[in-house]
Amino acid sequence: MENTTNDLNNPHVLYVREKSSNSMGIAGFVFAILASVLSFIPILNFILWLMGAIFSMIGVFRRPRGFAIAGLVISFFWIIVFIIVMFVLVGAATVIAV
Repeated sequence: MENTTNDLNNPHVLYVREKSSNSMGIAGFVFAILASVLSFIPILNFILWLMGAIFSMIGVFRRPRGFAIAGLVISFFWIIVFIIVMFVLVGAATVIAV
C-alpha cells in the first residue's frame, strides 16, 4: 500500500514573521554616536546631537524601540553637558570681565 498525501487535502500553514526595523531610531542612534565622537568640532556636534534627538524622538513611537531610546539618552546627555559647559564658560567670562 502506497502512502500518498495530497497537498490540497493536507495544507500546512507557514507563518513568516517579517523582521521589523526602526530606521528612524537607528538613524538617531548613529547621529548621537557621531556627535559623541566628533564632539571636538563646535558647530557640527550640536547639529548632530540635535538631529540625533529628533530622529530618536520620532523612532521612539515605532517598534522596536531599543536604538531609538539609546539614541535619545545619548543625545540628551550630551546636549545637557554642552549647556552646562556653555553656562560655565559664560560665567567664567563674566567673572573675568568684571
